[in-house]
Amino acid sequence: MKDFFYLEGAYLILGVFTLLITLFVTTRPFMTQGAVKKGMLWVSLVIVVMIGAHYTITTNRIAKVKSAFNDNKVIICESRATRKVAQTVLIQKSNAWSLEDNNFISPHYTRPFFIARCIVK
Repeated sequence: MKDFFYLEGAYLILGVFTLLITLFVTTRPFMTQGAVKKGMLWVSLVIVVMIGAHYTITTNRIAKVKSAFNDNKVIICESRATRKVAQTVLIQKSNAWSLEDNNFISPHYTRPFFIARCIVK
């Protein structure tokens, strides 16, 4: 459950904000009777489906990256340290990389790389 809130926390906040906007708009005098119930139901349903799909896709990608890393395949991770040059880092188990608590760690880099921001090459 900790991973869910870590991966989807920002989307949950955006979803609550969207529901608040929906509640505000559907309670205006020009809206029809029952608009609050219908609006909140459909917007909530869309948000739940989208967040659930994103979580499923992300956890599946994490599992694939872990498996590929253990098989010594090349992993491509986004490097947010430098935006002008070398925006990606190639990670491979045989190049002194290790996986600790969903983070790729190397003695050659000062910061870890979170596994959800990586793909298999």
